[in-house]
Amino acid sequence: MTQPQLEIQAIAVLMAVACALPGTFLVLRRLAMLSDAVSHAVLPGLVVGFLLTGSISSPLLFIGAAAAGLLTTWLVEATRRTGLVREDAAIGLVFPALFSIGVLLIARYAGSVHLDADAVLLGELAFAPFDRIVAFGLDFGPRALWVGGALVVVNGLFVAVLRKELTVTTFDAALAAGLGFAPGVLYYALMTVVSVTSVGAFDAVGSVLVVAFFAGPPATALLLARRVRSVLFVAIGVAAACALGGYWVARVLDASIAGAMASVVGLAFGAACAFAPERGYFARRRLGEQQRSMFAARTLAVHLAQHEHGPDADRESRRSHLVDHVGWTEAHAERTIRRAEAYGWLRADGDRLHLTEAGRGVGEE
Repeated sequence: MTQPQLEIQAIAVLMAVACALPGTFLVLRRLAMLSDAVSHAVLPGLVVGFLLTGSISSPLLFIGAAAAGLLTTWLVEATRRTGLVREDAAIGLVFPALFSIGVLLIARYAGSVHLDADAVLLGELAFAPFDRIVAFGLDFGPRALWVGGALVVVNGLFVAVLRKELTVTTFDAALAAGLGFAPGVLYYALMTVVSVTSVGAFDAVGSVLVVAFFAGPPATALLLARRVRSVLFVAIGVAAACALGGYWVARVLDASIAGAMASVVGLAFGAACAFAPERGYFARRRLGEQQRSMFAARTLAVHLAQHEHGPDADRESRRSHLVDHVGWTEAHAERTIRRAEAYGWLRADGDRLHLTEAGRGVGEE
């Protein structure tokens, strides 16, 4: 494997982990699509920074983009607080307007400069190793690698230091305020981290993949873990695995790296939806079948207990009578009898069914 290939994978993993850390709290707050709004709305900040400096490599572009991201979150929150629209509608109103302003500014003032919407939306990981930091005659590696590493450190420290506060304000802002926390300050601190991460990541991976990494791994982790701390670790693992898996899928298919990674994120979430141990489709279906089976076994115990000492006890306690009296099919009746025997609620003697003490207690209850 060549050095550029290793660097591409390292950059992808760092960007994925950097997005997944704050993305976990965005998903928990049901604000996952705010990352989409921020990653698109940074475009006017980039354009304004370029118009002020005349350079696409100036640090002012980063500052302008981060400021545009913060402006987006502030406008979304201000629109929501009017009470006239809900948060999802506020996001849908704000970010298209800001993104469109950026597109208009490019078309009017920067049409001849390589600063376009496609670069923001799609990025290109394959070119990231060629943008290197060279100083004092030394090659310090790709710029995106250092940016990704810095984002992971900053976001990791942010989450590690404020995890409890973020958790409390996420689930109960009123309780957090009562405990002396500042929900508003923590909200904008989180949004600042999201904005800076979006700006730092989209140059290498594009805003589409940034949104996928913000929302996909945390959403997948929420299906596999319950505690916030566990969700964070699982989200980090899923993000890194999707970044590496997406790279190799793109290499095998000779396809877009960002597209392959976003697809793998979607496949990971789909697999978790289907096979998660407790919340997956098959687990919930199995639980539903167990509950229906338990209910049928309890119904059988009630039926036998009601008729155990009556004049028709002999007839009511026969297998063959269940189909006519209770309305079950023969197959369902046999499954229910086996389940009740497994619970220790009855014993079968040929065609006769006899309640045990445990089964009698269930029936009387």
